[in-house]
Amino acid sequence: MISKNTICLWYDKDAEEAANFYASVFPDSKVTAVHRAPGDFPGGQQGQVLTVEFTVCGVPCVGLNGGPIFKHSEAFSFQIATDNQEETDRYWNAIIGNGGAASECGWCKDKWGLSWQITPRVLTDAMAKGGEVAQRAFQAMMKMSKIDVAQIEAAVRG
Repeated sequence: MISKNTICLWYDKDAEEAANFYASVFPDSKVTAVHRAPGDFPGGQQGQVLTVEFTVCGVPCVGLNGGPIFKHSEAFSFQIATDNQEETDRYWNAIIGNGGAASECGWCKDKWGLSWQITPRVLTDAMAKGGEVAQRAFQAMMKMSKIDVAQIEAAVRG
């Protein structure tokens, strides 16, 4: 059963592959249902995967195989909080290593074009402190692609 509020993500034709990948990488993530077309439709045939219900870190999602009309953009991203460098590296490397691309300041994009922010809690905690601590952490982050926890901790210490 679909939750009251569910994020719907548009894919060309790979919603099931994407959902299975997310479920294999992130905790509290799984594919819960795959729905196939009951008949032929414009641009598709009976039996093709139409939608996939899944969760990413407990967040309910539906992947819709809607064709190539719409693309993902940075206007939507998943922000994944990490507790240490090992966890940061694991998620970042999984996304990049599966056909994704690195960006700046902890952002990366998976092979389907969906954006991810792999964000160590030490960074968000530093930003929440405000003042000089936030300024130092921000300046350190601005030089990074994948976030380096040790460099953020050093910036926080001053």
